[in-house]
Amino acid sequence: MHEQSIGLLNRAVADELTAVHQYMYFHFHCDDQGYDLLAGLFKRTAIEEMIHVERLAERILFLKGDVEMVALDAVKKIHEVDKMLECARGMEEDSARQYNQWANECGANADSVSKKLFEDLVADEERHYDQYDTELDNMAKFGDRYLALQSIERARTRAAGAPAD
Repeated sequence: MHEQSIGLLNRAVADELTAVHQYMYFHFHCDDQGYDLLAGLFKRTAIEEMIHVERLAERILFLKGDVEMVALDAVKKIHEVDKMLECARGMEEDSARQYNQWANECGANADSVSKKLFEDLVADEERHYDQYDTELDNMAKFGDRYLALQSIERARTRAAGAPAD
C-alpha cells in the first residue's frame, strides 16, 4: 500500500547515512587541526542526521517495510576547511530540495505522516544549510585568521588545564 513512501524514506535513509559519514570525517579532520568550533559543528550535525535516520527507520517499519542501511556515496576526502563547508552546504541544500519534493509525493499518495516527516526534515536541513553558509561567510570575511583564532582558543583552553575532548 505504501511502497512508494517506503522507497522514498529509504532513499532519505541513504542520504542521511552519507551525511553522517561525511560530517564525521570532517569532524575528525577539523579536530585534528585544532578547529574546535567547526569540529563541534560537524559532530553535532552528524548526530542530528543519525536522529533523522532513526525517525525515518521508525516510519519505514511502521509501514511494514525494511530499512535499507546503505549510504549513497563514499566519503569525499576533503581536507581544506572552506571546501568542507562548501560540500556540507551543498549536501544540505540538495537534501532540503529532495525532501520537499518527496513530501509532496507522499502527500499526493495519501501518506500525510510521511509528508510531515519530510517537511520536518526540510526545516532541519535548511537550518544546517544556514549554519554552514554562515561559517563560509566568516571564512570569507576573516580568512585564515578565523581558523587561527579557533586553534589559539584550543591551545589557551588546554594550557589552562581543561581536559581534551
